[in-house]
Amino acid sequence: MAKRKISKKKISIFALILVIVVALIIGLCFFLGKDNSSDNTIKVESVDKIEGYDYTLKSNATKYYKSLFKELKEVLEADDIDESQYADLVVKLFVADFFNLDNKSTKNDIGGVQFVYKDFRSDFEKLASSSIYKNVESDLYGSRNQSLPIVTKVSVEKGTNSEFKYGNETDSDAYVINFDIEYKEDLGYQKSGSITLIHNDKKLEVASLEETSN
Repeated sequence: MAKRKISKKKISIFALILVIVVALIIGLCFFLGKDNSSDNTIKVESVDKIEGYDYTLKSNATKYYKSLFKELKEVLEADDIDESQYADLVVKLFVADFFNLDNKSTKNDIGGVQFVYKDFRSDFEKLASSSIYKNVESDLYGSRNQSLPIVTKVSVEKGTNSEFKYGNETDSDAYVINFDIEYKEDLGYQKSGSITLIHNDKKLEVASLEETSN
């Protein structure tokens, strides 16, 4: 039986198609690799922490907040902790982060959560995302064009101790501290309020936040 011969023309076409397919595969791999390596999403990382308290400092924190965090770290790493000073700083840090919306990536990126009493955190985040944070536009790629509040200073009054009941628990030595907020620009956000701090083991945590009139 005579053998069928494959023409050189067919071989050339096959070789050309093979080259094109290989080129497409290489191009696709290069494109995918380039796309992954040039991810433009904003990366937020932990840049500092306070051992034994689970407090962390994020890379996108404001300069003011970073200075407060440094103060808190010094207070909590001292041989004798001044609880009154600790309470003041927790309020300042919470307020400086919670009301500073400019550095938040989405409406679900709630500030100050690490200072809230652990059993209240879930409800606190839901309430915040549906109220003060509800109009925060996404800024995952750093392209947001929206005016949002920037906290420049938090002032606190000397705290008083009071009984605070929550669930089946009672803290007879809870701190009640009033605060005032200064913003870079007045956009109509809350400027003063009152916070109740309760004891949770060795930590002081936010149990209540109220707005007060100036």
